[in-house]
Amino acid sequence: MPRLLVKPETLFNAVDGLLAGQDARTLQHVHARLTRVIDEAGPDAFTSLNRRLVAAGAGWDYYPPDPLARRIHHVLADLVLDDASVVSGIEHVHAVAGRPVAIVANHLSYSDANMLDVMLCRSGGASLADRLTAMAGPKVYSSIQRRFSSLCFGTIKTPQSSGLSSEEAVMNARDVARTARRVIEIANDRLREGDALLLFPEGSRSRTTGMQQTLTAVSRYFDAPDLQLLPVGITGTETFYPIGSETVQRVRAVVSVGAPIEAHVLVERANGDRRLAMDAIGLAIAAQLPVDYRGVYGDDAPDLDEARVLWQYVGRTS
Repeated sequence: MPRLLVKPETLFNAVDGLLAGQDARTLQHVHARLTRVIDEAGPDAFTSLNRRLVAAGAGWDYYPPDPLARRIHHVLADLVLDDASVVSGIEHVHAVAGRPVAIVANHLSYSDANMLDVMLCRSGGASLADRLTAMAGPKVYSSIQRRFSSLCFGTIKTPQSSGLSSEEAVMNARDVARTARRVIEIANDRLREGDALLLFPEGSRSRTTGMQQTLTAVSRYFDAPDLQLLPVGITGTETFYPIGSETVQRVRAVVSVGAPIEAHVLVERANGDRRLAMDAIGLAIAAQLPVDYRGVYGDDAPDLDEARVLWQYVGRTS
């Protein structure tokens, strides 16, 4: 049997560290639930999980979800997601059932993708959650803990420019462009396989909760045939794992899903102006957020008149 990077006892120790604010009785209850999940999955499942922990992020490629990692995270979610957490607009999730779709969302926390998976499952959107494949930067694979979280859904390792990446993940512009073309091909393959792409168009977490400008390059994913774009606003997760903290905080997460947008209509109406198309997407996401989360896409943001016209047009025609 291969050496295990993660054993049940080390998993429990890691959980205790993350949930340091919980009382002993609660932690014992979590241990019991996790033990049942692991026992039900069987030793082969734990061995498979460890293999995937080694492989995840080794190259610019697609990494499939791990069922055991996902079940473990769903157990932990009961402790860290407040019962008042809510999803609105679930009818728009049902509207894209069985269709090629990319979720475009604002980004507040490393936990956003995991939270979205859990919240969709709890709100009648499990069919979409089961299809999730997130575009993930190198930092997602930078530690065992982060790789573990990434295995709750599919991921595609995606390059970042030096302006966004951590120092160890820096690539020059030529390498970024070449690798990005390969990543887009992989993403299109996953769409053909029925996956739902999860994109965070800002490219990095907001440190202020306000939206940052979306990245022009993200529009390259919109060229897939028959693609639907599902704008999603997320609030609450910014306090889940505070910067500099070693423990997680219980949060009330709110997910607001907007009406789907036909990607080809957006691209065609923008007449090849990908910056314009991405600003329209930024506005579509901001419309799902409270005013103080909209940042550069606030109602009074300058120089967005053309993008507002485009967003209103694609919203009416989709």
